[in-house]
Amino acid sequence: MKRERAPIAIEGIPFVVIAGVISLIFYLAGLIIPALLFSLVTLFIIWFFRNPERNVPAGDNIVISPADGKIIDIKEDESRILKKRMIKISIFMNLFNVHVNRLPCTGKVVDILYNPGKFVSANLEKASLENEQNAVVLETTSGEKIIFIQIAGLIARRIVCWLKEGDYGVKGQRFGLIRFGSRVDVYLPVGTDVKVSLGQKVKAGESVLAIMK
Repeated sequence: MKRERAPIAIEGIPFVVIAGVISLIFYLAGLIIPALLFSLVTLFIIWFFRNPERNVPAGDNIVISPADGKIIDIKEDESRILKKRMIKISIFMNLFNVHVNRLPCTGKVVDILYNPGKFVSANLEKASLENEQNAVVLETTSGEKIIFIQIAGLIARRIVCWLKEGDYGVKGQRFGLIRFGSRVDVYLPVGTDVKVSLGQKVKAGESVLAIMK
């Protein structure tokens, strides 16, 4: 089975194994209550790293959500990467959301920029500027360039991105994850028709964020 289609993200397997082994050790030692507690932890980790299938909407100009979570910001902002005004949509993922990320559009990866940083709470605006992050610049089939940025949070300390420069990806394709709570910012061309609102909950690979002109 390919990594992208595994029922749980392979990056979570070491955590599952460790928690499971600890549970077994406690059980063999006759410590039932700790064994039960770590069994619950093991089940939670399996659930946290779940990797469900999604129904990706068709349409070349449709931009879908790259992450599960809640829309916490929509505004026109200056892109530090492309050096121009763009529409920024921010999605906050809490501890209980699916954390596997998906491509918002079909296109070619033209740049990947990783920046180390802080780990302030991902729902704060300054997280976009100060936190550890991994930005992907994608050129869509229409020739437009968009940006999506994986941003670490207060608890999240590990950004995983499976993409590399030059890759061609299809909308809805899994491209990475962020462990244990985080945020994804999407930058779209000015004039894009935004289809979400503040506070709205979205699903990676299914929810339509916007329609590009």
